[in-house]
Amino acid sequence: MSIFEGSQSELYWFLLGLALLLSELILPGFVIMFFGIGAWITALCILLGITENFNVQLLIFLGSSLLTLVLFRKRGQKYFQGRVSRTVDDVAALDDVKGERAIVVEDILPATLSGKVEFHGTNWKATAAQEIRKGTPVEILARENLTLTVKPIN
Repeated sequence: MSIFEGSQSELYWFLLGLALLLSELILPGFVIMFFGIGAWITALCILLGITENFNVQLLIFLGSSLLTLVLFRKRGQKYFQGRVSRTVDDVAALDDVKGERAIVVEDILPATLSGKVEFHGTNWKATAAQEIRKGTPVEILARENLTLTVKPIN
């Protein structure tokens, strides 16, 4: 006789389902959640008196888990995927920042890498031929790795 057979088997199935649902937060993939739902369906079947036999409980668990996985995973993924505001077609487009505008967030001093600009919500290291103060709008002249070369906008 297993722990899943007896007077508290629905509690064990419920707790297993809860553990599986919580583990979905740690292990991404949007699959484990459906096995948690299957465990809860099994607990409900036991609570309603449909079965006491462990083998039948196991079949209900596997069947309901797989059925919900097949029926609802694709639909559910739409709600949990991030949205992309702009896609990059190829690698060349990533380097095509020349002419874009940014804002200086840390003073830029000539011949040093101490300055920073904010470009598309991200801070980038910046260099310039002249000193540029914080808050100044700048135009991007070039990009080399993670450093932007900029000039102030007049």
